[in-house]
Amino acid sequence: MILGIDEVGRGPWAGPLVIGAVVLGGAQIDGLTDSKKLSKKRRDELDVLIREQAAAYGLGWVSATEIDEIGLSAALRLATRRAVEQVTVAYHEIIIDGTINFLADTNKGEYVTTMKKADLLIPSVSAASIIAKVARDTYMVAQDELYEGYKFASHVGYGTAVHRAAIEKYGVTPLHRLSFAPLQKYKSVTSTKIDLTTTLSTASSTGETTKKIGDRAEDEAANHLVRLGHEVLERNWKTKYCEIDIVSIKGDTLYFTEVKYRKQANQGGGLAAITRKKLNQMNFAAKLYVQTNKITNTNLLLAVISMTGNSPDVEEYIELS
Repeated sequence: MILGIDEVGRGPWAGPLVIGAVVLGGAQIDGLTDSKKLSKKRRDELDVLIREQAAAYGLGWVSATEIDEIGLSAALRLATRRAVEQVTVAYHEIIIDGTINFLADTNKGEYVTTMKKADLLIPSVSAASIIAKVARDTYMVAQDELYEGYKFASHVGYGTAVHRAAIEKYGVTPLHRLSFAPLQKYKSVTSTKIDLTTTLSTASSTGETTKKIGDRAEDEAANHLVRLGHEVLERNWKTKYCEIDIVSIKGDTLYFTEVKYRKQANQGGGLAAITRKKLNQMNFAAKLYVQTNKITNTNLLLAVISMTGNSPDVEEYIELS
């Protein structure tokens, strides 16, 4: 019962950092090794087996904006904690690939062994590297559909000649890490898309409108999804027909989340507003989003987050079948 941990996406210029955490338990899966030594086809095959047979697994995502805000070292620690929080089975040892204990500042730090080439030597670490690699690559392929011309599907965010040429031609996107030296000159460029993982700002305790609190509720709802391992793609995606509060991805599933806010709990739960008519509207919006962005071979799921209070706080999160 070893919890193996490995990271993917430390060096790219664009896209998230992803940490994989796997407890194989009694699963015996042939062919586990460093994900970089496997073909894409084989990685995809092993990814399915790991998810089906492992005792537990988790993925910790940190967005490009978060990396810019807190730095890569802190991002690695944050992503590791997010991944480990999703692993609920018992384990007796933690092995992290590399030389740095990313859990040193937590109550699990004393149980960690760091090991160079652990992704070659320890099956659970190999499994962690594989699921993280497949998840991140899948995400970057989806971004290729959203940002035409950048070729994210081919270089998955690394600083290749093709990627550099695309940046020079089209500029940067919200996926780009502007704290990285080659991209720092673009810091003054204002993105046309809203970043969805912005830290919840502290508002004045007096004179604040319900609208402002509601906006912060949506911010905290997005943060809640990130803590659950989601990568937020869109906020308030609108057409003349419909709107989606939050679009996010976790693993191979695209989530469409409605945020319902009530200032006081005694005003009635936010989930009460999710009527059959609203569900039909959410379903239509999700299908329209997929069609508009030409997304295929991805699982779709509707979700609702109910928020309450002036803070505001998550009251309930429900995934809808």
